[in-house]
Amino acid sequence: MAANQTTTRPSSQTESTGRDIAATTRDVATEVADRASAVASRLPEAAATTRGAVEEAARRMEAGSDEMLAMGASFSFGLAIGMLIVGANLILVALALIPATAMGFTLLDRFGGRTNTRRPS
Repeated sequence: MAANQTTTRPSSQTESTGRDIAATTRDVATEVADRASAVASRLPEAAATTRGAVEEAARRMEAGSDEMLAMGASFSFGLAIGMLIVGANLILVALALIPATAMGFTLLDRFGGRTNTRRPS
């Protein structure tokens, strides 16, 4: 009889532990769902803010001088290369290359526009 009692105790403990794990899992899933819905409700506002910031950055690059764009692109590129050399995360290196790429394309667009236009004689 003593052997039967010891075997029933671990199974009741196992059931209790299983219920605790299931309850904890449900609580975590509920918390994740609540947080995801909170993030989803703020997503349109974040997208609008990001779009406004990108448009402002593009406007400033268009209005900037060639020298400023060249210096900014060189600085961003140098920063990215330096981060790559010291072993920074590749995502950070890619993020550092975004402004360099944008400024570089703006410069290429300007120089490409100048060579395609004809001066009146």
